[in-house]
Amino acid sequence: MATVELTAHELIAQHRPTLDQALEAIRTRAYWSPHPEHPKAYGENGSLDAAAGKAAFDALLGNRLDLGQAGTDDWVGGEVSPYGIELGVEYPHPDIDLLLPAMKAGQREWRDAGAEMRAVVCLEILKRISDRTHEFAHAVMHTSGQAFMMAFQAGGPHAQDRGLEAVAYAYVEQVRTPDTAEWTKPQGKRDPLALNKQFTPVPRGIALLVGCNTFPTWNGYPGLFASLATGNAVLVKPHPRAVLPLALTVQVARQVLGEAGFDPNLVALAAERPGEGIAKTLALRPEIRIIDYTGSTVFGDWLEANARQAQVYTEKAGVNTVIVESTDNYKGMLSNLAFSLSLYSGQMCTTPQNLLVPRDGIRTDEGPKTYDEVVADLSRAVDGLLGDDARANALLGAIVNPDVKARLEAAAGLGEVALASREIANPEFPDAVVRTPVIVKLDGAKPDDEAAYMSECFGPVSFAVAVDSAADAVELLRRTVREKGAMTVGAYTTDDEVEQAVQEACLEEAAQLSLNLTGGVYVNQTAAFSDFHGSGGNPAANSALCDGAFVANRFRVIEVRREA
Repeated sequence: MATVELTAHELIAQHRPTLDQALEAIRTRAYWSPHPEHPKAYGENGSLDAAAGKAAFDALLGNRLDLGQAGTDDWVGGEVSPYGIELGVEYPHPDIDLLLPAMKAGQREWRDAGAEMRAVVCLEILKRISDRTHEFAHAVMHTSGQAFMMAFQAGGPHAQDRGLEAVAYAYVEQVRTPDTAEWTKPQGKRDPLALNKQFTPVPRGIALLVGCNTFPTWNGYPGLFASLATGNAVLVKPHPRAVLPLALTVQVARQVLGEAGFDPNLVALAAERPGEGIAKTLALRPEIRIIDYTGSTVFGDWLEANARQAQVYTEKAGVNTVIVESTDNYKGMLSNLAFSLSLYSGQMCTTPQNLLVPRDGIRTDEGPKTYDEVVADLSRAVDGLLGDDARANALLGAIVNPDVKARLEAAAGLGEVALASREIANPEFPDAVVRTPVIVKLDGAKPDDEAAYMSECFGPVSFAVAVDSAADAVELLRRTVREKGAMTVGAYTTDDEVEQAVQEACLEEAAQLSLNLTGGVYVNQTAAFSDFHGSGGNPAANSALCDGAFVANRFRVIEVRREA
């Protein structure tokens, strides 16, 4: 026990300052990050540089990743990179009836460790993941199809920021109630009533994290660390095409937990056989008391309706909308939108899909522009951005799965094509499927077109929807968010009344809004500690990353009263 106590002191001394900075950041919403975004920042103080990270990733390929967890009954694998590489990594397949009891066994000690100890253990896990950011970047790239720099930043420091943010919120909510209180109630001439009260945050049970294909770490870390920091064991069920980044995460977490004197089985992996559908089985187990899910609306709705024993947090799908009414920086608007539509081939839950443009045109600093001119100029902006194949590959990455490719190809038949998608060769990865975005013109007044723009078309597909007026655009925005949900909304306007109407619609329908972005910040990007990802108030997601509501119901406070 002496070693464990020493470890606790070391962990608190090392990580408490970072936790305090995170607490201050979520209070002020100012920019802050302890995780460097630039690849050259790594290579000292135990972190892997670019060459070492690539070598570590290569060493994983074709090998078995033995996590040493309980209840392994088989070995499974089969991941193929969207860039055409067979990863060949094998993972432990769980016997759930053995693994779940083993995970539960360590929860008492983890609960009794207290909020601060759990927080600093989580920060040590994140620190060790950060040291391996180059290795993780290749793992994210070759499971998600993100280009390397995006995989490095979004899959590395940005994901780590989101995990740390969740730990900070979890800590705040747990220490809101004091550990003990002395309660005295006067009784007039009689002796007062006196009680000693003890308050303990207790976990709900085992949390299930159902990972996604496109952003396994960025979308996975908030739920994982929110549950772990509030005392719950966490079972990680990765997407079958994106196991490696989360398996490495589990590996690191188990190592740190063991070294800190806790049961490594508090975090475990549930990899599955092809077509097994283990997520549905796990979601209904009585031991599973929390579920975090990112993915399709169909399965998210099923979880919300059927996993009644669990607290379910979902990020599903929506139809993201941008209103283009007027602008005082036409070139900046076109450039910003072109980048937003192109980044990672539009395979982000925050990528704009519907661009609502008045059919009579818009006002700009370059004079009036008709609807057709706006759409044509935006198409040229996308073409210009992606005209160089090397730059295009660095922005687009690869199409993550055949379903996205099929939707892209089908979109051209939905209306008049303003910008056709083209195939781009990747000389480093000749088997990668790389496609530029398609922009299709639709009429908001035609019922036949409504079926297209009122449905999510995940991938590099955007619809330029002609509307009668700014008021009609706002009304269509409102209806879209209410019926289909939205992770993001954007608007371009120089009219105060239009801006107010858009803002009011987003406040009433609970959608996160970005106004008049023309520089280096894009509607499909959010910053940890400052921006909220999703709102939990419209059909796209029932929770936000991160806020107090995302963590507070992962534990309950239990009181023990004694007479003084």
